[in-house]
Amino acid sequence: MDSGLYAAYTGLLARTQALDTAANNLANAGTNGFRAQRDTFRGVMASGFSYDQLTAGQAGSQVGQSVNGFGVLGSSVMDLGQGAVVPTGNSLDLAISGQGFFAVQTANGVRYTRDGAFLKSSAGQIQTQQREPVLDAQMEPMTLPSGVVEVSPDGTVSVDSAVVGKVGTFAIAGRDLSMEGTNRYVAATGVTPTASDAQVKQGAVEGSNMDTVHGTMQLILIQRQAEMMQKALGVFSNDFDKTAVEEIGKV
Repeated sequence: MDSGLYAAYTGLLARTQALDTAANNLANAGTNGFRAQRDTFRGVMASGFSYDQLTAGQAGSQVGQSVNGFGVLGSSVMDLGQGAVVPTGNSLDLAISGQGFFAVQTANGVRYTRDGAFLKSSAGQIQTQQREPVLDAQMEPMTLPSGVVEVSPDGTVSVDSAVVGKVGTFAIAGRDLSMEGTNRYVAATGVTPTASDAQVKQGAVEGSNMDTVHGTMQLILIQRQAEMMQKALGVFSNDFDKTAVEEIGKV
């Protein structure tokens, strides 16, 4: 059997799966703190052998060796690139410049986000738009007295020039985070976030690190690649049908 069929099939499979990632990235181009997902690829695995083993001839199946070098979508990884910082004029809006996340106490546990569109509750607690407490550097909710709020670049919060706490920013590797919703992330079990040296900008929020122009171009490119693979798969399939009919007639 011509291995070109495998190449066309795995190419179509990978591009079809990648369309979901590209569409999600584009859909969230306007979401505060959104982190785009980037696709990673792996070889198709047969008989439990790695790609290196297959190419080194260590696999028991010659068919596996011939076809399993073709790549399929393995997973997606988080792009930790900086998004655009947009001024808002709201003293409780905070944007992170650099690597790091705010910590939020939710009903399901601590979650991490780059969305710094915060507000102050009637009790003085700093909260998200979903009314969830924003945590300080000690992983405790922050409550502010009445007065003018100022936040320094290191996250120190002052009210009427008196220091009242420090908003927490935490460094976590992208591989140790899994997405929950559009701009919330969960730390992997056993991972302990460390204090981040990122700077905090008051009166601004960070947008998505995927802009609509690049997102649209990426989506169109993947769609065209998927269409090309689909046509190639059709060509190989028709060739096999033709060969089968001709050979069966000779038997």
